[in-house]
Amino acid sequence: MTRALRNARYGAVLTFVLAGLMVGTMTVRIPALTDKLGLSESMVGSVLLVWGVGALVTMQSMRRVMARLGSGTVLRVGGPLTALSLVGVAFAPDLPLLMVAVAFFGMAFGMVDVAMNAQGSTVEQAYGRPLMNGMHAGWCVGAIMAGGVGSLSIAVGLSFTANVALIGLVSLPLMVAVGRTYLPEAPASERSVAAGRRRLPPIVYLLGAIMFFAFMVEGTVADWNGLYMRDELGAPEALAALGYPVFEAGMLIARLTGDRLRVRYGVRSMLTVSGLATAGFFAVVLLAPAALVAVGAMFFVGLGVATISPLTLSLAGTATATPGPAIAQAGAMGYAGLLLGPVVIGFLSDATSLRTALGVGVVLGVLIALASRLLPRREPTVVSTLPVTREREPAAA
Repeated sequence: MTRALRNARYGAVLTFVLAGLMVGTMTVRIPALTDKLGLSESMVGSVLLVWGVGALVTMQSMRRVMARLGSGTVLRVGGPLTALSLVGVAFAPDLPLLMVAVAFFGMAFGMVDVAMNAQGSTVEQAYGRPLMNGMHAGWCVGAIMAGGVGSLSIAVGLSFTANVALIGLVSLPLMVAVGRTYLPEAPASERSVAAGRRRLPPIVYLLGAIMFFAFMVEGTVADWNGLYMRDELGAPEALAALGYPVFEAGMLIARLTGDRLRVRYGVRSMLTVSGLATAGFFAVVLLAPAALVAVGAMFFVGLGVATISPLTLSLAGTATATPGPAIAQAGAMGYAGLLLGPVVIGFLSDATSLRTALGVGVVLGVLIALASRLLPRREPTVVSTLPVTREREPAAA
């Protein structure tokens, strides 16, 4: 059992890495995609809207599916489908076919996102201590890899199609292989299936609202940072592409230390400080006189927003007897923010300017801090399964 738990933890982290790599690769090459197909900012917003709708559709349906099938089964299907659909995005020759490919990519990723967080919660509770921030650090590693590969591809003249297709084809066999490591969950009972149908505890919806705000920030940075650096601050494309991986580097550092900080300070305090830091440093990005200053500030924006989604998902996973339905609900609310944010920025930038539109990020940071004060001072603990784990380990030995 000890080896199975360890392998499950590594497998969950690797799943986050691959998901961050695939999504990050498309994100950092958005400027190249606009050049390839001649897209306007509002068209980019529409493409991102379709991606978000695809993810949201599957995430909304995951409550019952996760309660009945479990995260491992969903990941074994959704992971390879995500890689294949990314290859479809790479080869889309025009806007209509791009919309179709992006919709499939979003739907497949929606399955993976809910299931990998549920798997992470299952592993976390089996270990009996906070691990979710470390899981999400894997996403940051994948996104940083995507940014590095993207910048290198730009430097050597590799096209959007070649760069994105290569990542999809590499990720496909890895997603298949990692499917062997997932930790099985308890068999579905009538009670757990019913949890996928009924209204969940109010705290799940509050956590979903906080995730909504945080994901709007993350989506805004991921989808518009490159264009902001290039078009508003005059950065060359290679420098503009570094803004997102620098942001993810800040997120990585915060998430590597987030589980220890949670034990010391608690979720409520951490979320409040994270919201205020996000608002403050996002304002620095918008007021930066040069692209290098803005890129540096992006590191601190990532540092501020990094722990919000792992903390909210971890709490949601303890709100019900099985983590899947609550995580699916909170995740769907969060991805509504990921869906809405880039679209709002796209249309606001057409009406005003991209710099003005990105001011939404400052407002969102303040809302995160305010909403976090509504959380209870005492949080559910993830150590309730520790006695079970300790009993099983000697038997396995």
